[in-house]
Amino acid sequence: MPTFPKQDKLCGQLRIQHLYQAGQKLVVWPYRVTYLPSSTTQVLIWAPKSLFKHAVDRNRLRRQMREAWRLSDKPSAHYLLAINYMDKQMQPYSVLEKAMQKLIRKLDETPSA
Repeated sequence: MPTFPKQDKLCGQLRIQHLYQAGQKLVVWPYRVTYLPSSTTQVLIWAPKSLFKHAVDRNRLRRQMREAWRLSDKPSAHYLLAINYMDKQMQPYSVLEKAMQKLIRKLDETPSA
């Protein structure tokens, strides 16, 4: 069964703080992405409690976002990424998947530092 491997997950409070302080922002609706060039690609996926009060809804969104990331082509360069869900309503998986592909295309178009 395919999974979202541990080495692809962005963990650690210091690394996450550094990403949000030094990273650049990009919006691909319904995602807001903070990215920072790095030696490996790691991803933090987030659905806010302020928009979705029920944990079931947040968990479903995160699961669908992880699956869309896992099945998509990865960016050619390596980044630390924080992908935040911004829409107030849950979108169908097809919308999330298309937005993830568009996000990766935009990351490939950005010049890496």
